[in-house]
Amino acid sequence: MDTIDPLEQALHAARALVLADLVAREVAQAEVVSLVEESVAHRRWWVEQWPEGIEYVAGLVAQDVQDALLERYGRWPLCPVCGSGDPHALDVEPELGPDPHWVCGKAGVVVAPVGGLT
Repeated sequence: MDTIDPLEQALHAARALVLADLVAREVAQAEVVSLVEESVAHRRWWVEQWPEGIEYVAGLVAQDVQDALLERYGRWPLCPVCGSGDPHALDVEPELGPDPHWVCGKAGVVVAPVGGLT
C-alpha cells in the first residue's frame, strides 16, 4: 500500500478546512471554490521550494482565499463578535505558523480554528 505524500496530505487538509469555512458562511459557490484551487496550486509550488513550511499551508490557503475574496467580492469572513461599528473581516493568526485560527483583531478574541467557522 502506498503512503500518502505529506505535501499532498497537507494540501488536501488545507483545502478541506477552507472549504468547510466557506460552506459554513454560505459562500462556497463554484467561482469561490476555484479560488481555493488556485491557492492550493500556488501553495504546492511554495512548499516544494520551502518544505519546512508544510505546517503553515492551511493558514496560508485561508489568507490567500480571504485576499482573493476581498478583491472580487468583499470582506470574508465577517466578524460575528462585534455587533456594532463597521463590519470587518476576521484575521488568520498566526500569519505564518501552525494551528491557524480566525481572530477578531478589534476585540482580540479567537473565534474559531481555520476550518471551524459556524
